Amino acid sequence: MPFPNSSDLSPSFILASIPGLEAAHFWMAIPLCSMYIMAIAGNCMVLFIVKTEPSLHVPMYFFLCMLAAIDLALSTSTVPRVLSFYWFDTREISFGACLVQMFFIHTLSAIESTILLAMAVDRYVAICHPLRHAAILTNATTAKIGLAAMARGVLFFLPLPLLLLPLPFCSSRVLSHSFCLHQDVMNLACANTTPSVVYGLTAILLVMGLDALLICISYLLILKAVLRLASWKERLKVFSTCIAHICVVLAFYVPLIGLSVVHRFGRDLAPLVHITMGNIYILVPAVLNPIIYGVRTKQLCSPVLIYCVFS
Repeated sequence: MPFPNSSDLSPSFILASIPGLEAAHFWMAIPLCSMYIMAIAGNCMVLFIVKTEPSLHVPMYFFLCMLAAIDLALSTSTVPRVLSFYWFDTREISFGACLVQMFFIHTLSAIESTILLAMAVDRYVAICHPLRHAAILTNATTAKIGLAAMARGVLFFLPLPLLLLPLPFCSSRVLSHSFCLHQDVMNLACANTTPSVVYGLTAILLVMGLDALLICISYLLILKAVLRLASWKERLKVFSTCIAHICVVLAFYVPLIGLSVVHRFGRDLAPLVHITMGNIYILVPAVLNPIIYGVRTKQLCSPVLIYCVFS
C-alpha cells in the first residue's frame, strides 16, 4: 500500500542500517565522528588562515575558501543526523526533512563541482597567460564566479525535491543510505518516476558531467603549454602548481562516480557497500581537501606550523 506524502501529516523514511551490526552502531560512529571533526577543524583552519593573511587574498585562495565553506556545509547537513541515528537509534526521518537534506546535498555538490572548474580555469590562465592573470581573474570576478556557482546549483537541483512532492510512496520506506539522496528516495516511489529520472540525469550531465569535461580540456591545454617549455625541470616546476588541484578533483569525482555506479548497477550489493560509499562521498573530500592544500601549499602550511609551535 502506498502512503500519501502530501496528505499524511507525518510521512517518513527509514535510514539504512547494516543488517546484523545494529549493536555495533555506537562504535562504528566513532571513526565517522572523528572524520567529521577533522573536516570541521581543517576547513575552518583554511578559512581562518586565508582571512588573516593578506598575501593570500588572491583568486586561488578565495576559491579554496569557497571550497572549504561548501565542504563545511555539506558535511554539517548530513553527518550530525547520521551520528544521531548511530548513537540514539533515531532511524526515522520525515519526508520534509528528507527533501531539504536532499536539496542541500545535491545543490552543494553542484556548487563544489563549479568551483573546481573555476580553479582549473585559474590554473590555466596562470600558466598559459601569466601576464594577463591579474587582469582576467580579479577579486570582483572571483566573487561573481562564486555567486554564479551558487545560482547554478540552486537552479539546476531545486526541481529534484519538487518532482518528488506529488509522488506516492510504497510501504517499504527503507533507504539505502544513512541520509537522503534523490536516486534513493525516487526508487521507493510507487508511481511513474520517468520525469525525475530524466531530469536528474540531465542535471548531473549538464553540471557535473560538463564540469568534468571542461576540467579535462583545461588540463589538456595546460599540458600542451607545459610541454613547450625548454627543460624537464621547468616543466615539472610549472606543472607541480596543479598537483593539489588535481588531487582535490579526484577526491571529489571518484566518490561521486562510485556512488552513481552503485546506484545504477549495484542494487544487489550488500547494504554495507551502499552505506560506505555514501559516507565516503560526503566526508572524504571534506577531510582531504585541507590536507592536500596544506601539504602542497607553503603559504597555508607555514602559519599552521607557527601556530602549533607557539601555542
